[in-house]
Amino acid sequence: MSNFTTRPEIRGTFGVVTSTHWIASAVGMGILEKGGNAFDAAVATALTLQVVEPHLNGPAGDMPAIFRTAEGTPQVLCGQGVAPAAATIEHYKGEGLTLIPGSGLLATVIPGAFDGWMLMLRDHGTLPLRDVMQAAIDYARDGHPVLPRVADSIAGLADFFATEWPSSAATWTPGGRAPEPHALFRNPDLATTYEKLVTLAEYNDDRVAQIDAARAEWREGFVADAIFDYLKTAHVMDVSEAMHSAVLAPADMADWRATYEEPLSYDYHGWTVHKTQAWSQGPVLLQTLAILKGIDIAAMDPNGADFVHTVIEAMKLAYSDREAYYGDPDFSEIPMDHLLSDAYNDARRALISPQASHDQRPGRVPGFEHLADAYLDRAARDFHVNHVAAQEPTMAHLTEKRGDTVHLDVIDRWGNMVAATPSGGWLQSSPVIPGLGFALNSRAQMYWLDPNLPSSLAPGRRPRTTLTPTLAEKDGARLVFGTPGGDQQDQWQLIWFLRFVHFGLGLQECMDAPLFHTMHFQGSFFPREVKPGEMMIEPNIGEATIADLRARGHTVTVADPWTVGRLTAAMRESDGTLRAAATPRLMQAYAVGR
Repeated sequence: MSNFTTRPEIRGTFGVVTSTHWIASAVGMGILEKGGNAFDAAVATALTLQVVEPHLNGPAGDMPAIFRTAEGTPQVLCGQGVAPAAATIEHYKGEGLTLIPGSGLLATVIPGAFDGWMLMLRDHGTLPLRDVMQAAIDYARDGHPVLPRVADSIAGLADFFATEWPSSAATWTPGGRAPEPHALFRNPDLATTYEKLVTLAEYNDDRVAQIDAARAEWREGFVADAIFDYLKTAHVMDVSEAMHSAVLAPADMADWRATYEEPLSYDYHGWTVHKTQAWSQGPVLLQTLAILKGIDIAAMDPNGADFVHTVIEAMKLAYSDREAYYGDPDFSEIPMDHLLSDAYNDARRALISPQASHDQRPGRVPGFEHLADAYLDRAARDFHVNHVAAQEPTMAHLTEKRGDTVHLDVIDRWGNMVAATPSGGWLQSSPVIPGLGFALNSRAQMYWLDPNLPSSLAPGRRPRTTLTPTLAEKDGARLVFGTPGGDQQDQWQLIWFLRFVHFGLGLQECMDAPLFHTMHFQGSFFPREVKPGEMMIEPNIGEATIADLRARGHTVTVADPWTVGRLTAAMRESDGTLRAAATPRLMQAYAVGR
């Protein structure tokens, strides 16, 4: 495999920050230069990402993070909000729905991102609240060069905003015009919101008290007041082509807090890989590693058809289990020990044949067979429904009217490290709350309205999200990485990690290598399409590999060059050397450090 890279791998000893936007990465590095630690830098980076990538995340979205303090053990911070108390299957079916819409007010769960970042800052950061929030305030107030993708997203929705979501029109098309690419774009309402949070918090002298005061203002103060003043009468159009009102209530926000929990871990070729629990898709990466553990990946060409076929087929098996068995472990028994056991994965591995599978094949877990059957019934139904008017295979993360995600990785000179994948609250997802400058999230679209499933809608339950950062450790070396991309997140991370582990390549070399993914399983986002046997791959994998994959029965869509994946990664070697990398794709992500 070639050692070609598009940019240097960042190396140093002081600190590294890598994220999906160069401005956010620079902001995070500035925090490290001021003496802040990785947690201070992660929060500042994340708040800036909300400003410069508003089509991909926002304050009222979601944020899982996996982190490790210099002397501690890996932990997960769950900033994933839960379903409101009034979010029942009966209510949604009473609205005439069989799927929860992918946009609008019915799709909203309790906002989780802001409280999650504040919890991280309070417990693990060192700097005052204003120092960490100031860059986001400045960029929202004074402007930032708007990304062409943001400008295109706004332009594509301008007529809809003007007709249906006037508060969004006021924010995103000031003066009635969408911004031009690279023009300075301002969001004064968001700047005012964040400035007011800081100013009110500063009535307290103590740093921790300031952060807790900002959290309280968010969930019960002026932010919550503005949200619920709007929701009292809001009745808006969504992707179901009908108008709906929210079920979110003041008590939902007032009572919810971000939390910490233990990660789920798996050992693979000397690396211990840590992921979120099954309320996210995170364990699917571990399941795929468990299937591949018994295959000699290192003997394959990392750009060859054998490698691509084997990885695709293993991912199909793991993702079918995701659809059958994953959900909030606080509400359902998840048979994760069985799903990660050697015996189970020996049997799963044996299902990989020389030809591409076009069948959904969840495993048969004793005592849980009804969940596998329910998935098979659902997938068959939704394939039939969506196949009639199926869109040309495309990439959800490149479709302007669908939201996506951001990612960041930070390591400081002391060895603290953070990987986080914030999302939700997209400008496409929901109307802007008047006066606040941001929209609510649409994560509820990941619940099913069929009862008695781990991922069924239920009050207080977390949606089975796609957000999935990663932390891995081996012999004193520690690695954090991740990517936006919905259902593709753990696919692209897996491919990157396999190339890193088995082929002796650097962080950037693995990132610049051709990527691919499967769309075989049921999608997590409205309209929950099933595309049996379909996959996407970048053209620089080579025509011979693509032809071989098609001969094996894969339905292959060749992506535009350099458009698959938005990976970033950072590493601390056992001697304290730091490394970082960021994908060149879409020309946004950047790693900085020294």
